[in-house]
Amino acid sequence: MGELETKQQRLQEQLGKLPSLIVAYSGGVDSAYLAYAAHQVLGDRMLAVTALSSSYSARDREEAEKCVAHGHFRHEFIVTDELANPSYRANNADRCYYCKDELFVKLDEMAGSRGIAAVAYGINKDDLGDWRPGQQAAREHKVLTPLLDAGMTKADIRELSRQVELPVWDRPASACLSSRIAYGIEVTPERLAVVEKGEEAIRALGFRQFRVRYHEELVRIEILLDELPRALDPAMTRKFVEIFKALGFKFVTLDLEGFRSGSMNSVLVKIQK
Repeated sequence: MGELETKQQRLQEQLGKLPSLIVAYSGGVDSAYLAYAAHQVLGDRMLAVTALSSSYSARDREEAEKCVAHGHFRHEFIVTDELANPSYRANNADRCYYCKDELFVKLDEMAGSRGIAAVAYGINKDDLGDWRPGQQAAREHKVLTPLLDAGMTKADIRELSRQVELPVWDRPASACLSSRIAYGIEVTPERLAVVEKGEEAIRALGFRQFRVRYHEELVRIEILLDELPRALDPAMTRKFVEIFKALGFKFVTLDLEGFRSGSMNSVLVKIQK
C-alpha cells in the first residue's frame, strides 16, 4: 500500500469510529473532500453545513453546491453574523478567530440539538505553517481535525479529490472575502461587495488565480505569475483601471510579485501564537 492510500485508510478508520458528524463545509477542496469521505463512511449520519454571510461569495456558494450534487451527501446552509461583532469588524490580526468562533458556536448548538456526536473541519498539514487564529477557536470548541490527524497535505487532498472527480479538485485556494481587506480597515458589507464585484470582473476577463486586495483608496491586484504577462498588457491594464475606478478606487495597481495566498499576513508584526 502506498503512502497516500495509507493516509486515506487512516482517515476512513478515524471517521468510522464516530457515531455521527457535522462537517464545517465551505466548498473548498479540503472541506469538500472531508465531507465526501465522511459520507462514504457514515452515510446519512454525516451532515455538511455551510455558513452564509457577507464574507462568503456567491461563487463559493455555487462551487459548494456543485460538490453536494456530485457527492450526494446531506447538506444544509446556516446564517452566521460575524459582522455584528465589533472585534471582527475591527479587522485586527485575530479577525479569523471571531469568525470561526461564531461558526463553531452555531455548529455546536446544531450538534447538541440534533444529537450529533462531533463537529469537524478541513484543516490539513500544510495549514500549520501560516498565521491562522481560527485554529485557536477550533481547539477551544474541540472541533475534530480528521485530515490533519491522517497526515494529509493539500497535494494529497487534491489527488484524492481528483480520483473521485470532485468538481473542486483543482480549484484555486479561496479564503473568505474579508481576507482581501487590509488589516486595520473596518470590514463592512459594502467593502466586501466591492471586493466580490472586482474579483468577478477579473474572472470574466479569463484570469484563473488572483486576489483583489483592498487598501482604502488603493486596490492591489495580485495575479498568478504565469498569468501576469497578460495582465501587464497595456490594453488589459486599461480594463483594470476602468473596472476598479468604477468601483470607487482612486489608485489601481498590479502587484509585481503576483498572487500569494495570505499575502496580507506579511505586514503583521511578529505574533505570539
